[in-house]
Amino acid sequence: MGRLVPAVTRALDILELFLDGDGTLSAPDIVRKLQLPRTTVHELVTTLAARHYIVPVAGQPGRYRLGVRPYQLGSRYAEQLDLAAEGQQVARSVAETCDETVHVAILENTDVIYIAKVDSTHAVRMVSAAGRRLPAHCTSVGKMLLASLPEQELDARVPDDAELVAMTPNSITDPAALREALTEIRQRGLAVESRESNPDVSCVAAPVRDRTGQVVAALSISVPMIRWSDERLTELEQLAVKGAAELSERLGHRSVA
Repeated sequence: MGRLVPAVTRALDILELFLDGDGTLSAPDIVRKLQLPRTTVHELVTTLAARHYIVPVAGQPGRYRLGVRPYQLGSRYAEQLDLAAEGQQVARSVAETCDETVHVAILENTDVIYIAKVDSTHAVRMVSAAGRRLPAHCTSVGKMLLASLPEQELDARVPDDAELVAMTPNSITDPAALREALTEIRQRGLAVESRESNPDVSCVAAPVRDRTGQVVAALSISVPMIRWSDERLTELEQLAVKGAAELSERLGHRSVA
């Protein structure tokens, strides 16, 4: 990798400061936060303003906010995003770490559709395919996505008298029991499914968010019961959260510390 250009690095550091606080900064703010010389900050601010990356705040002399250029760049980036392609890359990275089957899925009505999948290399592993559709309430990704719906939308999709099909004896078939499970998932920010869609497999899933913060997909890790344990679950939960966060970041989401 080539040498980093200090001036470019400092200019980007300044732009990233606008991500915090109320989104406005003065030159003295930048000097204090980045510990840079006043002259350097003045030159960088002047350059960024001239290129419309930052603009003066009306009625607040000496303060700046982000200009139109970062928005244009961000919009172009968003236009080029492909959830399935980005999901496949992240799923591959997660699978390489845990050597288990990793899925990325989206919600369609009351079903989930797998849009990305990377297999485990173990001889005993979950068998599935991208494009497969399953009842959402029987899967960890599906329950994660259902739990992320607004209450009114969830009511419309899963009314109190809904008939929930069973894929295994462990599948939830009572809407009231499903709602109870979804409440817990919503509180934890994680979904775990134990042999509800496959009698020999358990899964853990975490939510994937887009740049607006909306949950648009879920990432899961599926493990045969012969390799499942409480210790393994803890490890996989952390890995699922990390993978989902990476995919969310690729989609433009910025988590709030």
